[in-house]
Amino acid sequence: MSQTVSALLSLRALILAGELAPGARLTEIAVAARLGVSRTPLRAALAQLAAEGLLDALASGGYAVRDFTGADIDDAIELRGVLEGVAARFAAERGVAADALAPLRGVLAQIDALLANRGQDGAFQSYVALNEAFHARLTALAGSGIVARELARVAALPFASPSAFVLAQSRADDGWDILVVAQAQHHAMLEAIAAREGARAEALMREHARLARRNLRRAQNAAQHGAHDHAPLLARRGVAYAV
Repeated sequence: MSQTVSALLSLRALILAGELAPGARLTEIAVAARLGVSRTPLRAALAQLAAEGLLDALASGGYAVRDFTGADIDDAIELRGVLEGVAARFAAERGVAADALAPLRGVLAQIDALLANRGQDGAFQSYVALNEAFHARLTALAGSGIVARELARVAALPFASPSAFVLAQSRADDGWDILVVAQAQHHAMLEAIAAREGARAEALMREHARLARRNLRRAQNAAQHGAHDHAPLLARRGVAYAV
């Protein structure tokens, strides 16, 4: 796993846990020492977290943790599902040529291979990148600049991005099982679009986003039973696992 991805996963978990409290200022030197990463990949991670709405860039330098609640996360994920559902419906109803679907099928084939060899080094990191590519390509199929712009806005809300994974997910015993479910939804959505089944494609996409919300509840339940090291901390805000 690259240092940038490692820093992203760790910082998201710390923010959600409340270990990095709202308003807390983050500087590269201090955070790099805390996470044991170099400053160059950390700089990229901090910029990404700012783009995701978890941090605010300060005029004086550095970043501050943004304030948000578990309800904000729920609402952001729901909004993402609504907009991605519209994108999927538009793609299905307007029609997509087979050659335009081929790149998405290629991405899904790569994810299938990862899930079949989940123990390989860097597999989770690769999944994050491929999942993000799938969602971006699917949005493009809608052929709607308005939907694309609004989804870009939503991606700047806390944990609304489909790539907003946290450290606990990559370490959870059932983390890969969750990704198998998400991948089955990916395949079903693509087939619905190919068959021009707009209502089905939209419903599948909205359910896909809601998988993240259900996993938030799973994290809260796990916290009550101490299922993993991060559980008691993550329960303070509730963790959404993006898919």
